[in-house]
This record gives sequence, structure tokens and C-alpha cells, in this order.
Amino acid sequence: MFAKHAKLLVTLLIIAGLIAALVFWLSREKPVAVIVKKVETGVVQETVSNTRAGTIKACRRAGLSPSIGGQIASLPVKEGDRVKQGQVLMELWNKNFVAQYELAKSELRATQATANQVCVRAEVAMRESERQKQLQKKNLSSEEAVDRADGEARAKKAACKAARVTIDVRKANLSVIQAEIDRTRLTAPFDGTVAEINGEIGEVVTPSPVGVPTPPAVDLMDVSCLYVSAPIDEVDAPHLRVDMKTKISLDAFPNEIFQGRVRRIAPYILEVEKQARTIDVEVDFLCQQDCENMLPGYSADIEVILDTKDNVTRIPTEAVLEGNKVLLFNAESRLEQREIKTGLSNWEWTEVTDGLSVGDEVVVSVDREGVEDGALAKRDTSAH
Repeated sequence: MFAKHAKLLVTLLIIAGLIAALVFWLSREKPVAVIVKKVETGVVQETVSNTRAGTIKACRRAGLSPSIGGQIASLPVKEGDRVKQGQVLMELWNKNFVAQYELAKSELRATQATANQVCVRAEVAMRESERQKQLQKKNLSSEEAVDRADGEARAKKAACKAARVTIDVRKANLSVIQAEIDRTRLTAPFDGTVAEINGEIGEVVTPSPVGVPTPPAVDLMDVSCLYVSAPIDEVDAPHLRVDMKTKISLDAFPNEIFQGRVRRIAPYILEVEKQARTIDVEVDFLCQQDCENMLPGYSADIEVILDTKDNVTRIPTEAVLEGNKVLLFNAESRLEQREIKTGLSNWEWTEVTDGLSVGDEVVVSVDREGVEDGALAKRDTSAH
């Protein structure tokens, strides 16, 4: 009987021990997985970035429309064509002006012929006047004949001059008609690419009314030169200067960073309702060969470099908590909050001037649950 009770007691003790072990196992402190980065030395730059996506633009772009209305008679180019300066892009119906031009040319030729005739007669009259004067010296001609010849010569000389002035009038009239013809022809103001054509042969185009913007008849752009235009917050405006170096990144080329230079800073702050006030900054690509596969309209981001320091202690900016604090992964595999002093900083790197040493490990996955001061932690190797 005693042995039976002893056996039951041992069984109960074993069960109690197992339960206690299970409770201890379940209630034990579990390490939180964290991503850590080592403190290192390198380059840190202080930069300012755009507040909204910027845009790649062509250095030269023109929305062209005829200065007069009319029916489209000719479209010698199509979208995507490369054109030269002065090349005709669109022509309106202008047969009436062309006919007037031909008529004016004919009238000019007739006037020139008449003027030649009149001026030849004036030369003959001048020679006759001189001959009469010579004869008078020899008493072979009367004074009356000399006066008549001189008057005739001066009259015909004036007629010659009037005929030549008429030629100038005809030429001016021809230029006026040519100007009217030119107004019916849309020509390229520079070498470029036809981006868009709004209109077809036979359609009627009209000039834009004052204050009412309408799509251009032809959108022409020079894609051989591109730049980035991006808005930067007004608080950063005092730090910006022309010729500052920049870094350019594009969604279309996610793995590339392009070098640039500030070419222009707008002379005013842009105020748009329900948006932060910004200043427009334009950035040139330092190497125009970088633009060969780019298109105007691509979205782009810029970082204007304000200052640079080489060979300084740095950590990823994502590791810095509010109040210039970091979580250090210490030798006991626990997270230790530490206050640091910082210098230059951008979205990628922050300079550390005090509080950390090269080789220390700081947590960059600070937004994970359980990541806090004093927590037991382990390295998350799957993040590498």
C-alpha cells in the first residue's frame, strides 16, 4: 500500500516538474530579430531634396501656331520627325496671296522696264543739252534752243528718278505680300523633333483668343539638351546657389545616379493653394551623354549637395531615433539606447561626432515590434 502511494507521488512530482518546465519555456524571454549595421568611416554629404517629383524638360521647346487663321493645306512633317531651323512644318491655304505675289512680281518687272526706258531717254536728253551748250559757245545755237534742251533734260531726269522710286514701291509691295504668305507657313525656329501635331489637312486652325490657352498646332522640342526642374521647400531656399553640384535619380533608371549642376534658381517662391510653398530649381546633367536614352517628361528627383566631409564616422540615417539616439546591439545581445552627437546628414548617411566607435553595431530596423531599450535581440541574417 505504501509502495503504491509512493509511486503515485513520484508520478505527480514528475508531472508537476514537466508543467513547471513548460511554463518556464513558454514564459521565457524571446529575442527579437533585428537588422544591424556596423559603424564605419566614409563620405557624408549634407543635401536638400525636392518636395515633389521633378520633371525632365527639353532646354528648348516651343508650342507653335500660325499667327492667322485658315485651312491647313499642307503638313510636310509628322510626329517624331527631326527638322532643321527654317523648315516648313505646316502651311495654310494661301493661293490668293501667292496669286497676288505673282501679280506684284509682274508689275515690278513692268515698272523696271518702263523705268529703263524713261532713264535712257533722260540720258539722251542730257547729252542733247550738253551738245546745245557747246554749240552756243561757237555761236551755232541760240539761247532759246539751249534753254529748251536743258529743260527737257531736267524733266526727263526727274521722270527717271520717279520711275526708280516706283520700283522701290513695287518691291515694298512685294515684301508685304511675301510677309502675308510667310504668316500662312509655320516654320521651325530651331533644330528639333516634332513632338505633337494638332490638326489634319483640311481642318481649320484659329489663333488663341487673348487669355484663353489652346493646344499648339505643332509642339517642337530640342531633345539634344535636357535638364531637370524640381520644387524644393522654401525653408531650404537660402542655402541654394547656382553651380552647386547635385545628384539626379530617375524612376526610369532605378539603379543609376547621375551627376548634375544647379543651372537656375527661380527668383520667387511659388504659392499654390493647399500645397507647401516651394522654389523651382533647374539642374543640368554634367554629362549630356547621359541623356541619350531619356525623354522629356520623365519624373526625376534631385539632391543638392550643400557640404561634403570625407573619412568621417557615419551610420545609416534610418538608425537615428528622435533626440539623436540609437539602439546599440551590445556584447550581451541586448539593445542598449545611446545618445549620440551628429554632424552632416542626408537621407542615407549621418555623421557621428561622439557616442559611437567604428565597429559598433546599431539597429536599423527600429520600426519592428519589440525593438526597444533593454530588449534581448538576435541578428536577422535573412535580411542580408
